[in-house]
Amino acid sequence: MKLSKLTTAVATLLGASVSFSAFAIDLYVDTKTKQIYTEAGPHRERLGTFEKVDENAPKTAPNAATEPTPTAKANEAAELAAIKHDLELKANEIKALEEHVTAFKDGTNKSKEAWYNKISLRGYTQMRYNQPLSGDRRAIGDDPDPELRSVGDGSIKDNSSFSLRRTRLVVSGDMNDYIALYLQADFSSNVSDSQQNFVQLRDAYSDIAFDKAHEYRIRAGQSKVPFGWENLQSSQNRLTLDRDDALNSAVPSERDLGLFAYWTPSDVQKLWKDLSKKGLKPSGDYGVAGIGVYNGQGVNRAETNDDLYAVAHTTYPLELNFLGYPFTGQVLEVGADAISGYFNPTTADMTLWEKDAAGKNIKLTKANLDASMEGGSAGKRIREDRVGVHAVLFPQPFGLQAEWNWGKGATLDPNARDGKGAIERQGLSGGYVQASYKIDNIFRSDGALIPFAKWQTYRGAWKGANNAPLVAVDEIEVGVEYQIMKALELTLAYSTMDRTNTANLGQASGDLARAQLQWNY
Repeated sequence: MKLSKLTTAVATLLGASVSFSAFAIDLYVDTKTKQIYTEAGPHRERLGTFEKVDENAPKTAPNAATEPTPTAKANEAAELAAIKHDLELKANEIKALEEHVTAFKDGTNKSKEAWYNKISLRGYTQMRYNQPLSGDRRAIGDDPDPELRSVGDGSIKDNSSFSLRRTRLVVSGDMNDYIALYLQADFSSNVSDSQQNFVQLRDAYSDIAFDKAHEYRIRAGQSKVPFGWENLQSSQNRLTLDRDDALNSAVPSERDLGLFAYWTPSDVQKLWKDLSKKGLKPSGDYGVAGIGVYNGQGVNRAETNDDLYAVAHTTYPLELNFLGYPFTGQVLEVGADAISGYFNPTTADMTLWEKDAAGKNIKLTKANLDASMEGGSAGKRIREDRVGVHAVLFPQPFGLQAEWNWGKGATLDPNARDGKGAIERQGLSGGYVQASYKIDNIFRSDGALIPFAKWQTYRGAWKGANNAPLVAVDEIEVGVEYQIMKALELTLAYSTMDRTNTANLGQASGDLARAQLQWNY
């Protein structure tokens, strides 16, 4: 067909006197240039079908044999109608397909915007090993030595090897531009020394923001109480294996059920995120300023009085670039906190050991302990007031961290009430100082080595234990955290400690070699 068209076109252009009897050709006109073409193309509109006419040929009457018959015309019309119908069907199919694709894209976009597609799942696991090197071991018989124990790590005891310190799983995400959710469970909570690795709720709260930048927001539910800096720092990020006793005694397990309001300017949000990206492990966004009320009895414990604890929190990170070298790039965060409320200590009969005049341990039993309200009247609730301060120089590469708190709260005096023992409002104080040095690019671009040293001391109550016993703590810990990669960390430490055993109130001391392997997911 193409050859015959080409032949016809060439013959026409050259004016060849060739006779093509009853031969038709389609012609097209360019809508822009008005030139005539024999083939379809861009901007070409079909003029129709034409036959070559010999002007010198004698005019004759139409040949009936060459004229289409009515039947042929009808068939041609039917064929054209069928083609037109097929084209209309194809056009409808294409239109339906386009609508389907558009609807699919719209549905996919809406699905991506749905809150349940913005939920993230993450967590971490810590496996520990504590090896006592020297010091007080397990009490034996009627002449015991007080066993070295720690409120920060239940696996510090005799006859203990590997343990799972934490197995956390976090579900979090934004439901929309103003509401976020956070849910965290721990699969390594211990009921007792023999009953371990139970699931416990740690966090269950919602952040309700008043603006899209989340500068102003309210946190409702069970979450960390904003008292102290290390208390707010995730255990996933903390250098030392345990939190200090002095600040942690204010809010054992760091959490409670309540309502908190936070304010964080956008520039501070960005600075904290930048510090986190650098692996400098800030304490998290608990506001430049925050206030709140909470039950005060501790995590996953029922409220026992009609009073609420109140907390006020403030912290601010300062970029020290204005001081010039060597402070360029350094960030110093400083702040202060305060809590106040009434606490109901858990009372129970207790057995403790004391030395007699000959230096021999004797077994004593205290029963029906009394708890006194502020002012001396009998009751169960005791007022607690604390203030704390903190200063943190992030390790770039040298880091320094210090906190201290003072106050008064429920404290056991075993010799009160004519030797019967009582829980009364007494003073407390303590804190810690920690130094570190960060060395980057250890074998990998995300590898880092951070040697550290920490000294802590505390004199005051541990209200989270039965009878809120008075404890004395002195501890030095030195170690190194090796961030092998973002998914894997190893911490090795040596600790020398002198602590009160909260179970029998005996004072114990010892040295330990400690190790922790942490994997993040």
